[in-house]
Amino acid sequence: MKGEGKFIFHVLAFMTMALWGVTFVATKTLINQGLTPAQIFTIRFVIAYLGLLAVCLIRGGRDKRAFSQSLRHELIFVVMGVTGGSLYFLTENTALRYTQACNVSFIVCMAPLLTVLLTISIKRLFKGSIADGLEDVKLRFPLLAGTVLALSGMVMVTFGDNALSLSPKGDILAFLAALCWALYSQFTGRMTDLYGTLFATRKVFFYGLVTIIPVLLLTDNSNLATVPFRNVQVWGNLLFLSTIASLFCFVLWNRILVVIGNVTATNYVYLNPVFTLIGAVIILDESMTVLSAIGSAMILGGVILAGAKRFIRTK
Repeated sequence: MKGEGKFIFHVLAFMTMALWGVTFVATKTLINQGLTPAQIFTIRFVIAYLGLLAVCLIRGGRDKRAFSQSLRHELIFVVMGVTGGSLYFLTENTALRYTQACNVSFIVCMAPLLTVLLTISIKRLFKGSIADGLEDVKLRFPLLAGTVLALSGMVMVTFGDNALSLSPKGDILAFLAALCWALYSQFTGRMTDLYGTLFATRKVFFYGLVTIIPVLLLTDNSNLATVPFRNVQVWGNLLFLSTIASLFCFVLWNRILVVIGNVTATNYVYLNPVFTLIGAVIILDESMTVLSAIGSAMILGGVILAGAKRFIRTK
């Protein structure tokens, strides 16, 4: 696709990050209302999956097929469902129970940096359609310097001004969520290119829901019957997360990855914390300590330095 055609997808990537930045605030609001991470993910993805399934059945053709062309591809969709669905949102949503929405958002924005490092590793270690579909990136000094700067910032955000009393559980879970998203980004572009945006996204939603079932069964307080749906804050935020942030944004994002590349697209995650910070300050009345603010700036500076386009040699 020519540069003029790709420009609109850069604009759409910016818009998607704005919406996803607000999801941290919406999820934190639901947690404050008593919902568990597993409940939030399940309700969010059930609504999104049913909506997407209806669209696929109406469109027909390859979008309504039940399975992919091979067992290998089906297993890749399982991995995508876990890394971009159940495990990603379980770690991210659980992190929001233990730390501020701003902290989670800033740490999750390490996903672009992790995406670059994983892409380099996969292209060096593996051959085949998945590796060939990834952007060609080179390991250079700015990438290494950015890695050290971002990791140092994450440590500062994790401990903040309360190194002796603050539990780092939430911040570590946020880092695991970033790692999950980086893994998800390795496969999404190629599988979406092969099977189409709607089918690929529907498979991610399906396997995300299937793999969250054990958590629902093994966690006593994850019974969906206990969700206070009559509360306007609950159903309003759930509706936003399921229809806008999941159904609409996931379909759009998977297409964006195909058009502008997995590394370039994931770089837009840098913008996530900006929109989260604005929403958290206005809606949740959150604040940041001095050290946490410095650490957050280090994370942003590190990932921008490591992932800057001029340091990435593309095909």
